[in-house]
Amino acid sequence: MKLQDKVAIVTGGSRGIGRAIAQALSDHGAAVVITYLKSEVPAKEFVAALTEKGRKAMALEADVAQLAHAKRVTDQVREHFGRIDILVNNAGITADNYLTFMTEQEWRTVLDTDLGGVFYLIKTVGKEMMRKKSGRIINISSDAGLMGDMMRANYSAAKAGLLGLTKTAAREFAAHGITVNAVAPGLIETDMIAGM
Repeated sequence: MKLQDKVAIVTGGSRGIGRAIAQALSDHGAAVVITYLKSEVPAKEFVAALTEKGRKAMALEADVAQLAHAKRVTDQVREHFGRIDILVNNAGITADNYLTFMTEQEWRTVLDTDLGGVFYLIKTVGKEMMRKKSGRIINISSDAGLMGDMMRANYSAAKAGLLGLTKTAAREFAAHGITVNAVAPGLIETDMIAGM
C-alpha cells in the first residue's frame, strides 16, 4: 500500500487504459477520482466496485476540453479529500479521417480534448501541487505522437504536442518537487479502438 493516504485524479478513468490505471492506483492504496464525459454508467459502476472493497473513490463528470470543468474538478477533489497528489491525464478521443478530408471540427475537437484538456488540468492541479511542494503528473501520450499515424493527423499532432508540454511542465515544476512524465503506449485493445 505504498500510495496510502495519496489522492489521484485519472481523467477518462471509467474504461480502457484509464480504468486500468485507476484500478492499479487504488490497489496500491490511493483514493481515486475518475472523470468521465459520456460513460456515466461504467464510471459509477467502477466506483461502486471500489468502494465495496473499502477503497476511497469518486467519479466526476467533466469535459476536460473546458478550463471551467478542470477548475471544478480540482476544487471538488480538494474539498472532498483535502489534497491532490497524483494527476494522470488519460482522457482522449479520436476523429479519424484523411488529412485532406479532415474537417475543422474533427481537427479542433481532438486537439481541444487530447492536448488542451491536459494543459487545463496541469494548470489547475499544478497550482495545488505547487502549494504543497510535491506531486506526480503522468500524461498518456501515444506512439502516434512519435511516429505519426494514418488518418490521424489530429490525434498524432495532439499526442506529439503533449510530449512537448510534458517536457516544459517538468522543467517548470521541478523546483517545486513535482515530477511530470509521459507514457506513450502502442495499440492496446480498448473500447476506443474497437471499430478499427
